[in-house]
This record gives sequence, C-alpha cells and structure tokens, in this order.
Amino acid sequence: MNTTKSFFSKYLLALFIAGVSAGAIAQETPAILEGVIIVDADRAQQMMRAGTQVFDVRVAAEYAEAHIKGAQSLPYREKSAKATNFDKTQDNFDLKKLPANKNAPLIFYCNAGDCWKSYKASKVAVEAGYKHVHWFRGGLPEWRARKLPVD
Repeated sequence: MNTTKSFFSKYLLALFIAGVSAGAIAQETPAILEGVIIVDADRAQQMMRAGTQVFDVRVAAEYAEAHIKGAQSLPYREKSAKATNFDKTQDNFDLKKLPANKNAPLIFYCNAGDCWKSYKASKVAVEAGYKHVHWFRGGLPEWRARKLPVD
C-alpha cells in the first residue's frame, strides 16, 4: 500500500513539475501579423540600403552588446503576456521616437523566436496609424546567420 502511495505521489509531483516547466517556456511568435509585412534578412538589408529606418526594440544592454549596423535603439518594454492578444497598456513603447510621417517604411526586430518585442512594436505601430510596417521576424539571430554587418 505504501508503495502505491509513494508511486502516486511521485507521479503527481512529476506532472506538476512538467506543467510548471511547460508554462515557463515562452510561446514562439506567430508566423503572420495582420497589417504588417514580414521580411527576411535579405529584404531588410535591401530596404535599409534604400533608406528605411530599422529599429532594434530589445533592451538597451542587448543593443549595446550587438545590433544590426545602422539600426536605432527603441526599446519595447514589455510587461504584458507573450500572446497575440497582449495588453499594450501594460507595456511601454515611445511612439514619439518614430518618424512623424506615418507613410514612412519602418522595420522592427528583436531576438526572434520567443522574443515578442518586435511583434508587439509592429502591432502597436500599425494601430498608431503607420502604413508601411515591416517585421523582421528572424531578427538578430537570422542577421548574424547570414553574416551581415553588426555593431
């Protein structure tokens, strides 16, 4: 009987730990974002050469460590859930630092994968009326993989 209780207790503990671990893993960003054009490293580089502004929305320390050459730091400080229905009022993103011209093309990037900052920045920019928002979903990891210039 004690063996059964011991096994059952260990089984419940294992399920609990697995559940907590799964909850701690951030969900990867979606592959699409309505109203936004998703670009890859090559397209982002072409757009930059044509004068498109690129915004690194990671925290300042990450930007200082390495960033796409020519990108501007504009941190998206997130406290909201990493989810498509995030509450932007919980976050801090200084839209005043974006160009006044809402027809200007913009590119946002972060660390890709489970980093939601560029997703959120892109969505907030579209909601603020920007018409040509581009989300570099692959972010700095893709840029580096292509051996493109970083500072």
